[in-house]
Amino acid sequence: MKRKKTKFEKFFSFSRHRRRFNANYSSGNLDLDFTNQEKLIVNAGKKIYTHGSSDDLKKHFEELRHEFDGESELCLTHAKIIVLIRRDYKVAKYFQIFRELWTNHSEFLLKNLNSRWLISAVDTFADNSADLSEIQISIMANVFLNTIKLYESERFLVNSENNIDDKFKQKKLDEGKRFELFDGLSVFKFGTDDTLRNMRWRIDKLHNKNLPAKIFAEIFKRAHYFDTVFLRAKKRHKRSKTEWWD
Repeated sequence: MKRKKTKFEKFFSFSRHRRRFNANYSSGNLDLDFTNQEKLIVNAGKKIYTHGSSDDLKKHFEELRHEFDGESELCLTHAKIIVLIRRDYKVAKYFQIFRELWTNHSEFLLKNLNSRWLISAVDTFADNSADLSEIQISIMANVFLNTIKLYESERFLVNSENNIDDKFKQKKLDEGKRFELFDGLSVFKFGTDDTLRNMRWRIDKLHNKNLPAKIFAEIFKRAHYFDTVFLRAKKRHKRSKTEWWD
């Protein structure tokens, strides 16, 4: 596995400096009146999601504006702050601004940011926080959502979303038959299993422990809104005693 560059190597990296070019201009035009921004709507003319990022910071901010077309200006500002931090521009200053934004506007951000930017938020805590508990919970949230992204991407690649349940296997599961997956792990018993209920109880112990915990709780909740294995498992579940969702 290719190792991560040291701070010394990053300092002498031309590409790193190039990606910070225009940072003074871009950050200088950053509106930090967060309360007012909640009410303002981005009007970029057309919604276009970014994929990757331009080395030109000014151009990347323009592209982000299109991504947040029709959404709150505060969500766009949140994204811009993350970009500045990732490009190593005045990290201490902008991470403090990032923390203040989440401290004072967390409910708005949890409601209005999509999962892509929620995971970017916890990654920012994981990379920059000095609080070990924030780092740990942020990494948990990252692993959780990226695991979902990985297997759902595989389902997309092999067209498995078109498959139907094997009634024979479900019958065997209902009868208590154990099927091994790998390394001692057995197939989840769809319909009655208590594994996710117990996992939910453990996650709930983190309730409001810190800002990443709030984001993780929202990410976990959203996994049951969209077409993921959590929603599909919820639809197959029939034992009220072992339900795990709200």
